Amino acid sequence: MPTLQPLSELLYQALETEQGGIKVYETAIRCAVNDDLKHEWTDYLEQTREHERVLRETMEKLGLDADAQSPGRAVVRHIGESLVMAMTMALKSGAPREAAELVAAECVINAETKDHANWELIGQCAKSLDDATASVLKAAYDQVEEQEDHHLYHTKGWARELWLQSLGLPAVLPPPEEVKQVETAIGAAKAEASREAMLGRTAREQR
Repeated sequence: MPTLQPLSELLYQALETEQGGIKVYETAIRCAVNDDLKHEWTDYLEQTREHERVLRETMEKLGLDADAQSPGRAVVRHIGESLVMAMTMALKSGAPREAAELVAAECVINAETKDHANWELIGQCAKSLDDATASVLKAAYDQVEEQEDHHLYHTKGWARELWLQSLGLPAVLPPPEEVKQVETAIGAAKAEASREAMLGRTAREQR
């Protein structure tokens, strides 16, 4: 059973991840060339702002100061700032905007991988505890978890297809994960497996 101190550290890191995620999405939107992707990331930005609010309320209910700092939180902040810096460098590099879009997709994946892991851990804590803390964590997890899956798996699909497009290879845009509204790792794997059939169907329709 998690003790309060490690649990509080997890929540501080989760909150910092969401706060960094807001800045990541704000910058990623500036990098986006594909209109569908820009719309997708704009939705994710609003959802990330809501996730930050949910975490602040959760921490308040648990008696934690959401503005308190910790060594782990400082590390998470540094990583988020580095992702923003990487996208800004790509925008200023003079390379085609599509190159910055690819960098942005990879930065979003990095940010969302940590974010997704945080919420998985919060969900596990909610299952392991048997007191009021569990109900508070579960309420937060239930509000956020499905959207976090969506953010990670869909952006992975976008990054894959944008890379294929940049290499001059056939790409499915929007990606299969988006078309099939993937919400799980299994669903993402099935969506990726279906891309060849989707490419074949598109080719037939264009004849």
